[in-house]
Amino acid sequence: MTPAQLSRTVLHTVRRAVEDDELCVAVPERVKVRTPPRPGCGDYATNVALLLARGERGERGEGDALVIAEVLRRRLLRTPGIARVDIAAPGFLNITLDAGSHGELVRTVVSDGLRYGHGDSLAGVSVPLGSSDEVRAALVAHVVRGLVAAAGGVVVPGHGPVVRPSPLSGRDLLTRLGPDAARWALLRPAGHDLPDLDPSRLLSQREDNPLFRVQYAHARTRALMRNADQLGLASEPQPESGAAYDHPAEIGLLALLADHPRTIEAAARHRAPDRLARHLVAVADAFFRFQELLQDLFQDLSHDRLQPSRQSSRPSSRQSKPPAVHRARPALADATGAVLAGGLHLLGISAPDHL
Repeated sequence: MTPAQLSRTVLHTVRRAVEDDELCVAVPERVKVRTPPRPGCGDYATNVALLLARGERGERGEGDALVIAEVLRRRLLRTPGIARVDIAAPGFLNITLDAGSHGELVRTVVSDGLRYGHGDSLAGVSVPLGSSDEVRAALVAHVVRGLVAAAGGVVVPGHGPVVRPSPLSGRDLLTRLGPDAARWALLRPAGHDLPDLDPSRLLSQREDNPLFRVQYAHARTRALMRNADQLGLASEPQPESGAAYDHPAEIGLLALLADHPRTIEAAARHRAPDRLARHLVAVADAFFRFQELLQDLFQDLSHDRLQPSRQSSRPSSRQSKPPAVHRARPALADATGAVLAGGLHLLGISAPDHL
């Protein structure tokens, strides 16, 4: 279940509670869910009960918020894919998805590939967009058109987006930086920020270069999938039994993959490709924390293959997890590669398999 799907589920729950006369509130047009700022607070949180309690008057009604939250909690617990719902004062709902939802998310990402996150979230929405001869404004407008199309919206003539112009021409940018770094330099900063066009930073293959981290993370997902194939470790998004993904590194990465569709929508709605660029950096960083789990697994498998007749005395990470769970980890790496490649594609930047 993605954040967008969960948002619709919570909204539907509010609407049904109102229709059944269990709540007497104005049904909002949208409900927002977000990843909790602290671990241990579920997979997602929403303040919808607080907003409903305040109502149209804009007054705080914390006591009412807790009552509304309890009504929604009981109803949400009957929803397939939701394992637990907790109430936190003054009226937040902390929602925990079941293990099958994580596996289903990975399966969806792998199945959709580069088109994961595309949909109709902006159906019926018109996004105004102007034209410009200035290189940065023209590039941002071009990318926004693709983002709006990916989210199912329609571009109409208008003004903006307003960005600080590039001090270099398009020809100079391509000469100094090449197409990928030039696009990243113009798209990564927020529109009101001046782009950093220093080749020593944009072209460096070091960790302090965000573009390199994103492209390198994608290349690592492809390398890990090749390693998994060589070791006969078939990917399986949802194992037969047990929790598919329960390590903090897995949970953190899954939350970012689930947030990818909403990031595309927000970048399109606000005409801000920088939101997608920052999201890709966060996905890459989360993947690097997760890949250590796969590397340990591959080392164990390689060691056992080299010494098939001898029992390894080396502690094996596979001893703490059933084989089916390990088959789920390559699937998560594959899904991460799809999100990184799809996001880079929307920005017009290459996603190399080797780097």
